[in-house]
Amino acid sequence: MTSALLPREAVVVDRKDETPEMFSLRLRFTDPAVQAGYRFALGQFNMLCLPGMGEAPISIVSDPEDRQTIDHTIRQLGSLTRNLGRLEVGDRLGLRGPYGRGWPAESAEGTDLVIVTGGLGCAPAVSLIEFALRRRARYGRLYIVQGVKHAHDLLWRERYDTWRRHPDVEVYLTADTGDSLWPFHVGPVTQFFDRIDIDPARCTVFLCGPEGMMKAVVREMDRRRVPARRIWLSMERNMHCALGACGRCQLGPKFVCRDGPVFSWAEVAPYLAHRGI
Repeated sequence: MTSALLPREAVVVDRKDETPEMFSLRLRFTDPAVQAGYRFALGQFNMLCLPGMGEAPISIVSDPEDRQTIDHTIRQLGSLTRNLGRLEVGDRLGLRGPYGRGWPAESAEGTDLVIVTGGLGCAPAVSLIEFALRRRARYGRLYIVQGVKHAHDLLWRERYDTWRRHPDVEVYLTADTGDSLWPFHVGPVTQFFDRIDIDPARCTVFLCGPEGMMKAVVREMDRRRVPARRIWLSMERNMHCALGACGRCQLGPKFVCRDGPVFSWAEVAPYLAHRGI
């Protein structure tokens, strides 16, 4: 029996620089049997490992029905992720996973999707958007709201242009601080909600980004009487073991790596309401 803490060898089959700080790696297990048996749910994450350097939790951004490769988009924040950014096609690394609970894509079928992201940590939401667009008939309208701190932080501008060309898809982009060439809005993501036709009886809200932003969006959704069980948050905490054993990502009685990273607002509201939890 293979230990859940034992990484399997994977090889880089493609890479792409998204911005000076962000890059994407397309991986495949070197053992064909491991690749054939690998399954993950939308919104789960893997631990990517470099021998002698450590490992980091990275969201999976590929489609769960793609059995050939596994995609990750990574921000260079520390020595490990900077070294992951130096990998080229053919280089090898360790991968263990998948871990956690992902987005409830099936229970959201038949509803409008309100997808709100903030900052640079929007990879889990990007995979959700791509998933829904490939299965367009399963969902109602898509409202995509992306907020960044600075205008130059906006990633994947070409994707937003592609998304807004789909029928029944609305895209809203904003920055806390714009510049002379910034063509979109300046201000918080909550400024757009009066423009969106939010029907509390038939919508599902997905949030990803800084906790302060997500709590502000939740307050707006509560004002519009969207049930707490229809609001889902992808949480970011300091995850180390991915098994809920080390306790570093504890959120009240829950562990983000094991019980999340996706939670309903009904689950986490008692803990996010208090400072220091």
